[in-house]
Amino acid sequence: MREITATGQTVEEAVESALAQLNATRETIDINIVDEGKRGLFGLFGSRPAVVEVTMKPDAVETAKEYLLTVLKHMEIDAEIETVQEDERNVTFHISGEKMGLLIGKRGQTVNSLQYLTQLAANRHSKHYITIILNPEDYRERRKETLIQLAERLASKALHLKKPVLLEPMPNYERKVVHTALSNNKNIQTLSKGEEPKRYVVIEPRLKEKNQ
Repeated sequence: MREITATGQTVEEAVESALAQLNATRETIDINIVDEGKRGLFGLFGSRPAVVEVTMKPDAVETAKEYLLTVLKHMEIDAEIETVQEDERNVTFHISGEKMGLLIGKRGQTVNSLQYLTQLAANRHSKHYITIILNPEDYRERRKETLIQLAERLASKALHLKKPVLLEPMPNYERKVVHTALSNNKNIQTLSKGEEPKRYVVIEPRLKEKNQ
């Protein structure tokens, strides 16, 4: 976290000086006025400059990355993280290193739980909700293919049994994969139920209208 002390003839000038030094905007800083200053006689005698302390607000993505690295360190996982920010609301952390299997966990349970916690860390300092995807060793791409195959298989099962089929809880990103995979199937419908982080997808046969 960057913090500097700046001075000026007025508080406004001191703040502008700090912004220039930090190469920042007002929306990204917190301001603490140490001394409002004093204008002396004729602007000279007894004058005192205004003093402000300006601190950069925490960057949500960097905060999330630092949190993730700390957790990985406690898990004794030495990893490198490449940040890919598609836009201000969607970020992917590509993770590489050893023990990626330990990070992923059984059916992705460990990485999904850590992804949820990392998102919480990011959104503590964000004005808008940020979606963060943890992608160790391209796991998400492989998982996507698995989910598509699973969705198609369970859709057939739901039609055969003529009743809804429930999937295990999964993060929003994975639920979207299932919804999208079955979006063109006119015989079934999908919906999400439950509360985060245990929200899950239901695949059910679409009721056919009876002929009048």
